[in-house]
Amino acid sequence: YMGEGTKPSNIYNLILAYLLWKKVKYKKFDEFDGIKTGGILSKLDKKTFPTKAIEHSVPDWLAGLFEKELGAKWEKEMSALNEQAPVILRANSLKISAENLVEILKEEGVNSFVLRGYPDAVQLEEKKNVFLTSAFKEGFFEVQDASSQKIAELLDVKEGMRVVDACAGAGGKTLHIAALMKNKGQIIALDIYEWKLAELKRRAKRAGAFNIETRFIEDNKVIKRLHNTADRLLIDAPCSGLGVLKRNPDSKWKIDEDFINRIKTEQENILQNYSKILKKGGKMVYATCSILPSENGEQVRKFLAENTEFALVKEENIMPSDGYDGFYMALIERK
Repeated sequence: YMGEGTKPSNIYNLILAYLLWKKVKYKKFDEFDGIKTGGILSKLDKKTFPTKAIEHSVPDWLAGLFEKELGAKWEKEMSALNEQAPVILRANSLKISAENLVEILKEEGVNSFVLRGYPDAVQLEEKKNVFLTSAFKEGFFEVQDASSQKIAELLDVKEGMRVVDACAGAGGKTLHIAALMKNKGQIIALDIYEWKLAELKRRAKRAGAFNIETRFIEDNKVIKRLHNTADRLLIDAPCSGLGVLKRNPDSKWKIDEDFINRIKTEQENILQNYSKILKKGGKMVYATCSILPSENGEQVRKFLAENTEFALVKEENIMPSDGYDGFYMALIERK
C-alpha cells in the first residue's frame, strides 16, 4: 500500500525496479517511458540490506532457523526459493506417454518439452492455463513438480501389490502410484479430511485410475484394521512446506516456531502409528516437502532407533537450488 499522496510516477518506478530486480520479462508500457533503467540497475547492483532476513524476504525467526539447520548454504537455498517456479506436468501413463503429451499440447498452443531424467515429466516453456486444455479434461496429465514425481518411483511398487497411501490428501501421488501399478492391485488412500478424499475420487475418475479405495480416518480403528497388511506404504507427512515456498510465498508469514514444533510432533506420531500398517518384508517411504533436517533425516533416524525391525534402504534430499521444489524422501524396509 503506497498511500493516497503517492505520485503515480513513483509507483511505476517501484514496479519497474521490482521487475528488473527479479529479472522478470515484461511488456513495455507507456507508463515506463522516461524511466532510466540503467540508473535503477546501477542502484540494484549496489543494494545493501540491513539484515539477511530482509534481503531474502523472510521473518527474522525463520532466517535464524534456516541458518541453524542448513548452515552457510541457507542463503543459496532461500535465493532459489525466491525464484519463479516452473510448471511441471506428469504425463498419465495409463493414457499417454510424455512424448505424445508434448505433441498434443503443442496442437493446443502449449509449448513444452520432456524433462530429461524423469520418465513422465513434461515442463512448460512458459506459463499457460493448462486446465483449460482438452488434454487435461481427458485425464492425460496432472500438474506435479519433478521432485514430487520421484516419491512414488522410490516406493518401488509392483503390479498386484496392496499399497497404502496414509496421508493421501487430494491424491497427486496416489494417482502416480496407480499409473505405476497399471491399475493392477489395490491402493488404499487414507486421510483425515473427507473433502480431500472426495477430490481424489474426482481426479481418479478423470485419470482412469480404478484401483483406488478411499478411507476416511475418523478414529484410530481405521489404522488398526490395516496393521500388517501393506506391501508398500507411503507416508507423505504433514510438514512446514518450506521446500515449496516459491509456490506458496505467503505461507512463510503465516507460520511460526510453535507451528514448526507442533508439526514435528505430528510427524513423529504418524511415523510411529502408521508404520504398523506395513507387512514384514514390506517397504515404506517417508516424505516431506520441507528442507529442514529436523523434519526429515532426524525424524527418520529417531524412528529407526526406537523401532529396530525397520532399516533405512536409502534417502534423498532434493534442494530448491537443484531447480525444482525442495523435498525429502526415505525408503525404509521392515525386516
